[in-house]
Amino acid sequence: MKKKNLFASLGKAFGYMKRKIPMIIFAMILAVFGAVLTIIGPGKIGDITTLMQQGLYGNMDLNAIGRMGIFLILVYGGSALFTFTQHFIMATITLDTSKRMRGDLIEKINRVPMSYFNRTAQGDVLSRITNDVQTLQQGLSNSMPNIITAGAQFFGCLIMMFVTEWRLAICVLGVTFFGMLLLMLVMGRSQKYFIAQQENIGTLNGFVEEMYSGHEVLRISRAGDKVNAHFAKLNEAVYDSNWRSQFLSGVMQPLMTVMGNIGYAVVCVVGAILTMNGTIPFGVIISFVLYVRLFTAPLTQIAQGMTNLQSAAASANRIFDLLETEELSDESHKTEALNEVKGAVSFDHVQFSYPDTPDKIIIKDFSAQIHPGQKVAIVGPTGAGKTTMVNLLMRFFEVNRGSITIDGVPTDQIKRENLHNLFSMVLQDTWLFEGTVRENLVYNMKHISEEDLERVCSACGLTHFIHSLPNGFDTELSDSTTISAGQKQLLTIARAMLPNSPMLILDEATSSVDTRMELVIQKAMDALTEGRTSFVIAHRLSTIKNADLILVMKDGDVIESGDHETLMQQGGFYCDLYNSQFDRTE
Repeated sequence: MKKKNLFASLGKAFGYMKRKIPMIIFAMILAVFGAVLTIIGPGKIGDITTLMQQGLYGNMDLNAIGRMGIFLILVYGGSALFTFTQHFIMATITLDTSKRMRGDLIEKINRVPMSYFNRTAQGDVLSRITNDVQTLQQGLSNSMPNIITAGAQFFGCLIMMFVTEWRLAICVLGVTFFGMLLLMLVMGRSQKYFIAQQENIGTLNGFVEEMYSGHEVLRISRAGDKVNAHFAKLNEAVYDSNWRSQFLSGVMQPLMTVMGNIGYAVVCVVGAILTMNGTIPFGVIISFVLYVRLFTAPLTQIAQGMTNLQSAAASANRIFDLLETEELSDESHKTEALNEVKGAVSFDHVQFSYPDTPDKIIIKDFSAQIHPGQKVAIVGPTGAGKTTMVNLLMRFFEVNRGSITIDGVPTDQIKRENLHNLFSMVLQDTWLFEGTVRENLVYNMKHISEEDLERVCSACGLTHFIHSLPNGFDTELSDSTTISAGQKQLLTIARAMLPNSPMLILDEATSSVDTRMELVIQKAMDALTEGRTSFVIAHRLSTIKNADLILVMKDGDVIESGDHETLMQQGGFYCDLYNSQFDRTE
């Protein structure tokens, strides 16, 4: 992640509030009114003190004191009302900002290239959407109202102090100026630790998510000690960055408290000298003692607010790193569309390397011609480039050189949405979400009838399983629902068959089912792929013997092609690969 100035990222977060500027201005006006009412109080209290002092040597004007007391109640009551309203408005604005920011992050995820997820841990991405947005929202919600109120109160007190007694005001201002210099020094040193804090939390979340999703393998491998050691290292990094950031930011509030206490002492000493000389009345000292409290309290609030803002800024830094990530190229100008697809696919001297490793060529010079309706199997050893070829066909990545066409139209001239609508895909890793069986099957598809569901489920051998569930298609699936890996795979296969797409991609789609169920699915897929171009990636070569075309890949190139019988007669790489699996099966 690029390092940025923290408060530059925070400024971008404030940019999210630009449509709320009228409300922010109104809140600031309320803050000013509240601060003005608050700082009127000490002057009136000083006047009451002077009246009481004079009354000790004569008649005490109780009526005047009573009127001033009622005035102070109204003043402080109005100040509390203005302050509450201002806090309510700013809290609403920051909550709305975080809500829109989460929505923008979710939309952004759909626009970033797949290479972003190759270099960023899934848990880290989740941390940005949840933890970082929450930290930003809390930082803005807790600090902005306080900073606005404190700022208005600070400048109001400063003006009133100079109006009341300029010499004492200069003394207090000198002490405060020294404290502000120390405050800025501490803030400058703590910024890097707030950045490290959020980065380390994201890394830790990514590691925890990864370990939790694979906890069965972790236990079987007896890797608990190794995982715990790595977790302890990441946890220590989080602790260290948190401790450093909180220690330095924690210095701010005590520092301003000390400056405030020094200010009290200076006012008492200098005020006593001026009073003894007859320069000022005793009530001015009382007023100034209250002014110092009102003057330093905002500084303490600002110091605490700046601590919250630094955490918020570090989170904003990570949020905008994702929001500003380079997106997929704009395709609004593309007009090519495939509506009636025959399914002829051509790979013409395709070369590809991943964006993060441009020097490492994965697909060197791949060429193949697939006729409409053919069932094409792509086989080869691990790392040969089988899945990569499918990713290129779907335009999850762009080719470095060469071209891929469907019905003679280059895929890079077709909008991705239109291209993806041409395919149904089943991956080796199953994905089911919390919801009913019906919702999982008809995911994001409209106009799927009950007859369609029954037909596809029957073809996939799911009918008995679904009707044995408590509520059939309306049974809720969750972590507590007991479903085998094979049944999950069957559900994903049925989901891919429902939209009746003109082309199919099956990436080890039967890897999680037993041999008998695999035969049932094979027959069902043979019937459902009739007349459609389908691509099957398989390691178990017995499942693709009936493929119309088998492409044998090795080191990013097609080294053999043909049907099963032709390739077996050639006695080449495919024959050796098939026989080796047969021997292992025996």
